[in-house]
Amino acid sequence: MTNNKLKILVDAFGGDYAPDEIIKGTRLAIDELNVSAKLFGDETKIRDSAKKMKISLEDIEIEDARDLISNKDSAIEITRSKKNSSMAKGLIALANSEGDVFVSAGSSGALLAGACLIVKRAKGIKRIAFAPAIPKKKGVFLLIDSGANSSCTPEMLGQFGIMGSNYMKNVLKIDNPRVGLLNIGTEENKGDNLRLKAFKILSENNVNFVGNIEAREVPEDAADVVVTDGFTGNIFLKTYEGMVKILMSKFKEIFLTNFKTKLGAFLIKDELMRIKQNMDYSEYGGAPLLGASKPIFKAHGNSNAKCIKNAIRLAKELKKIDSL
Repeated sequence: MTNNKLKILVDAFGGDYAPDEIIKGTRLAIDELNVSAKLFGDETKIRDSAKKMKISLEDIEIEDARDLISNKDSAIEITRSKKNSSMAKGLIALANSEGDVFVSAGSSGALLAGACLIVKRAKGIKRIAFAPAIPKKKGVFLLIDSGANSSCTPEMLGQFGIMGSNYMKNVLKIDNPRVGLLNIGTEENKGDNLRLKAFKILSENNVNFVGNIEAREVPEDAADVVVTDGFTGNIFLKTYEGMVKILMSKFKEIFLTNFKTKLGAFLIKDELMRIKQNMDYSEYGGAPLLGASKPIFKAHGNSNAKCIKNAIRLAKELKKIDSL
């Protein structure tokens, strides 16, 4: 490893804007975060892209991988017909300790399958979970699970609470993070059998459990870690994202109505920019796959260079946590 720097393994052909934005983001991370990197993908295209953008490949290794994984492919193909893909080769390298962390903006399903089948789960962990950081009234909350496991047991939700708490404490630097169980009411006796049993387990775990929380309370800072099964979590996540998009578009529509509203927008433009920045998902890069035996980070599919750089920044912090 170059000068004992952390080596980041990067899927150069995952995501909507690969490989250009992936290369740019990796370069930014190397220049700002004191890491080295290895890109996986079509080597000729990577070098041509870097040359076109006048980006240095110093401190960047490249491993040729020609197969492409699309969202139309079955997730399991990563270990079958797509073994020579950038994602598969990157995960194999991680499993073989050829790098410290792996970052991909590619197919979520394929990445989860590869994490489970190639890298494997951490000892004692029942399921790997997606855990994105999402903006709220004050800072962010971690949603775990957001879609990896549509069916869960109470024990899994208990582990999600522990993993999410560790991540918030050690990576996002939240002291004593509050863990809440997403439910249809705040009373202890609310919810189905899964929620009732999970409540008891979370109450007995060594986390700052604040009890049941309702979906409408989450944006208002009800908890720092929101625990749920992947089916419910994915519906919640997509509803949340949709509402944020609508609200931001409504703001724009209102302020462009006439001269008076445009003047008002000009007078409060700094405040509007702060709102936009607070809701900017690119600051958090994507979602870690908590519960894997080695650090894996899923960047947003539409990641630009900033997203990739921040995904690498958080992946670097994730490496420091042995308990995840």
